[in-house]
Amino acid sequence: MRIIPMTVGAFRENAYVLVDEARRAAVLVDPGAEPDRLAEAVRQTGAMLQAIWLTHAHVDHIGAVAAIKRRWDVPVHLHALDQPLYDQSAAQAAAYGIPFEQPPAPEASLREGQRIAVGDIEFEVWHVPGHSPGHVVFIRDDVMIGGDLLFAGSIGRTDLPMSNPSQMTASLTRICELAPGIVVYPGHGPSTTIAAERATNPFLMDGALPIPH
Repeated sequence: MRIIPMTVGAFRENAYVLVDEARRAAVLVDPGAEPDRLAEAVRQTGAMLQAIWLTHAHVDHIGAVAAIKRRWDVPVHLHALDQPLYDQSAAQAAAYGIPFEQPPAPEASLREGQRIAVGDIEFEVWHVPGHSPGHVVFIRDDVMIGGDLLFAGSIGRTDLPMSNPSQMTASLTRICELAPGIVVYPGHGPSTTIAAERATNPFLMDGALPIPH
């Protein structure tokens, strides 16, 4: 599998193109802005775009959905609990003063334990609320596409509308049970590993979470 990170937009959000090169299939995760750049990245892979997967529905992660859908009429996958955020995204963008096109309704609902694929490469969906009620991550072998759950040296905000600090604590505790070598591809900032964050992230250290040993 090939993972192509693309940092886009005013919020410096990380979108990802996931490619099964053997099957010439791709999905686009969290297309937050700059649809022309994202579309060109997909085209350069030589793969056919199959779907748009969303870790959550904050405006900085969905701002290019409408434009991408005009190029490729592929299904948008979102957890149902983030539908209210998705529906209110134009108002959220207006509050930040950024240009935004309201995306069409998602066609597919993500759920805990679901297995979804790009070509023949499967990921498991984990529902990890806290940053948003329907936040999910996509996990395969030694990779996690993590959205705004865990960053290098930090975690997702829990002071936003519909965020929940206690749910975030539970979700982070769960993620820390993953294999230490798993590479985390976050929604903002550089990639990291579970081991590095358990060792250095101040939100996970010194009793901040009930991390298993």
